[in-house]
Amino acid sequence: MSKYSIKEFIEQTEQENESNDYFQLETPRILEVNLEEMVWAKLGSMVSYNGSIKFERERMMEHGTSRMFKKAFTSEGGTLMKATGKGQLYLADKGKRVTILELNDDTIAVNSNDLLAFEPSVEWDIKMMRRVAGMMSNGLFYVVLQGSGLVAITSHYEPLTIRVNEDKPVMTDPSTTVAWSGHLEPDIRTDINFRTFIGRGSGESFQMSFKGDGFVIVQSAEE
Repeated sequence: MSKYSIKEFIEQTEQENESNDYFQLETPRILEVNLEEMVWAKLGSMVSYNGSIKFERERMMEHGTSRMFKKAFTSEGGTLMKATGKGQLYLADKGKRVTILELNDDTIAVNSNDLLAFEPSVEWDIKMMRRVAGMMSNGLFYVVLQGSGLVAITSHYEPLTIRVNEDKPVMTDPSTTVAWSGHLEPDIRTDINFRTFIGRGSGESFQMSFKGDGFVIVQSAEE
């Protein structure tokens, strides 16, 4: 049989049915959710499903008044959809690589653009970096997830995790920052000077600064 035949292609790319994990990677860029009741997912991330599943866009008051106003005024926080029912649901986001993280009474902060899905048992809220409002349109708001359950995040290509120590703060480009330890307090460093305006600066006028003890996850391409 030719290695280019349709049969060979199907055998190499068809879905796997061996695992019944709630979240599992069907491919490095497609998340399979073995849905029993409900899951929160990024709006527009569904690529396929089977079974009886209903999709509903996140309602304005779904998560309370506080988050409603944050979403209304910032357009951040990532619009969610609620998938309910029973079946196999496949999620993806523009070909980005998917990483599954299990929270066990943990807290993690995620760039809203990089949050693909999470279990309903996980609590979440939108946070803003104080003292920098109005300085830049991207990187000010992020989603904090805490509790126990599975979370799926995405990144352009393979993610890189950088350790943050008390004596070794880490700076990142906001556009390449995917997630970080939830207890870290990110800040914004600015590099606006005369050279920046005449084109001799680094080109990185804003950087996220992380201090403390934890980690930061970055990606190799800008969001």
